[in-house]
Amino acid sequence: MKLLTSGVCGFVGNTLARALVAAGHQITGFDNYIRPGSETNLEPLQKLGVKVITADLRYARDIDALPAADFVIDAAANPSVLAGIDGRTSSRELVDHNLGGTLNLLEYCKAHKAGFILLSTSRVYAIEPLTTLEVVAADGAFRPSPLAARLPSGLTAAGLDETFSTTAPLSLYGATKLASEALALEYGAAFGFPVFINRCGVLAGAGQFGRADQGIFAYWINAWLRRRPLKYLGFGGHGHQVRDCLHPRDLVPLLEKQFAAPRFSAADRIANFSGGAASAMSLKQLSDWCTAHFGPHPVAPDGTPRPFDIPWIVLDHAKATRLWDWHPKTPAAAILDEIAAHAQAHPEWLDLSAPR
Repeated sequence: MKLLTSGVCGFVGNTLARALVAAGHQITGFDNYIRPGSETNLEPLQKLGVKVITADLRYARDIDALPAADFVIDAAANPSVLAGIDGRTSSRELVDHNLGGTLNLLEYCKAHKAGFILLSTSRVYAIEPLTTLEVVAADGAFRPSPLAARLPSGLTAAGLDETFSTTAPLSLYGATKLASEALALEYGAAFGFPVFINRCGVLAGAGQFGRADQGIFAYWINAWLRRRPLKYLGFGGHGHQVRDCLHPRDLVPLLEKQFAAPRFSAADRIANFSGGAASAMSLKQLSDWCTAHFGPHPVAPDGTPRPFDIPWIVLDHAKATRLWDWHPKTPAAAILDEIAAHAQAHPEWLDLSAPR
């Protein structure tokens, strides 16, 4: 299978490219190296036989010039939920990158009759029902209150399923991804190529760039190990907010099934992929893990709320299991161990991947 991967030198693109090459696929990838640290993945990918092209997702002429492929895996995006409002990236730049880039790739798929797989996000789900969700703290982590009168539609003890509300506000980032999903499904229906939308939980693993807004697990472990200042932001400054985590390589068996899949209904082209409740943890629990592995380190409480913050989000991947017989393979403890080993071997990682 000839595959084209966007953002191939980013953490997710790089991880998938390596695994797909090992599975026997021919990979061409492109990157604009806008993310600090991404350039370090170029030479190792080339040594594995990946053809890496310098191209910018935002420019149609760059994408139009790429060689033909059977499937496109869109692993490129500005993944920060604060993008567009944090003073680092303008709202127009965010939309140009995340939505305009999707449009350019869809035009490529239209021209080459290539399939399209969008790696989407849990942040397409509505913020309001999550910020107003009644939660309790237990063992240093929030969870939905068992005494709540009723849970929002689409939320169970296993997490959010695909019927959970996607009504705004989502964040500008979430809105660009939700719009990309809709556009991809429309293009696939109109021009006759397969499209799959894989909504992922927090992706994490060794080699993820150490940015708090883009890879909290990698950032926290690297910062703890280097004794950098850390804060529990919002929610009383206790660090009880919870996320699930998933290693990108666990998506590879799914992707290979999607390459060969028969036509699906539009509804079945969208599914959650996450580590689920078994992988979920709070910052406080992550700190406890770091203390056990690296010794104590102070974390300052700071209850200042931030835009788009939510106390708890865990994705239910039951639909993915039903449709694709898919399960996450890498437990959270193994992901943390892998990040820690990489952090110990790369003392410069935080500085290498810091904003410039």
